[in-house]
Amino acid sequence: MVVGIMWSAGLSLIVTICLVLVYNPAIAVEPLIASGCSVSNLGYLNNLAKEFEKETGVKVLVRGGGSFVGLNDLGAQKTDFAASCKSKGHEDPEDFQFIKVAWDALVFIVNKANPVSNVKPEDIEAIYEGKITNWKQLGGNDMVLKSFITTTNGMGGIGEALSKWILHGRPVTERSNSSMQASSASIWEQLVEKIPEGFASTGFASARKRNVKMLTVNGEAPTKQNIMSGKYPFKRPLFIVVKKDAMPEVKRFTDFVLSKKGQRLISSYGIPSLSDMK
Repeated sequence: MVVGIMWSAGLSLIVTICLVLVYNPAIAVEPLIASGCSVSNLGYLNNLAKEFEKETGVKVLVRGGGSFVGLNDLGAQKTDFAASCKSKGHEDPEDFQFIKVAWDALVFIVNKANPVSNVKPEDIEAIYEGKITNWKQLGGNDMVLKSFITTTNGMGGIGEALSKWILHGRPVTERSNSSMQASSASIWEQLVEKIPEGFASTGFASARKRNVKMLTVNGEAPTKQNIMSGKYPFKRPLFIVVKKDAMPEVKRFTDFVLSKKGQRLISSYGIPSLSDMK
């Protein structure tokens, strides 16, 4: 009888300890921290992080700041991974792995009140060269054109795309029509929403969620279908950047993003997934 009581008491103790281990917040899995490309964050990452938490119980905290901020934070061990729309460069650490997870496109945005709706690539080049300073030069109202940019480094993946496709290898530099801002496409988008004379380049993934007008290029609209078909030019990849020695939970997250479910979710958010482009 005594043995039975002792066995029962011992079993109860074991169960109690197990429950404490399961529910004790002190030993809960720490959230993953990420920062970087605001185009990615608004375009897919914030939503995907919530889905990952539902499936695994692991929270992913995402903040913006731009690709360079994200990469610098990762290098300084302030975050677990970075979001980037900039490809790997010679300045990036050797142990940074750039994992392609989705597709985007460089787009050009104006305030919704602006009557200009179509441009040619050479028009965009002329804006960044400071040769177009008034919207009437593009068939719009007699209104000063204000181009929102930041420092050359701060332009991140947007600057990389502009240099590649618009400026023939040259970087974006300050001109008479420039308005220097912080290094985040999110800020440029919000300024264009509010300022009638504003202009900026950004990513399709986030611009489509803003109250702005995305300009057509040579008559082709930036839509998911047109990006996938190649009718709209300037397609570019979006990356998640991790260190080679990243902890298992980071690998678990990237595996989720690249899984059939993760890619299906990205496509459902309205941007081309990797599988959409196959």
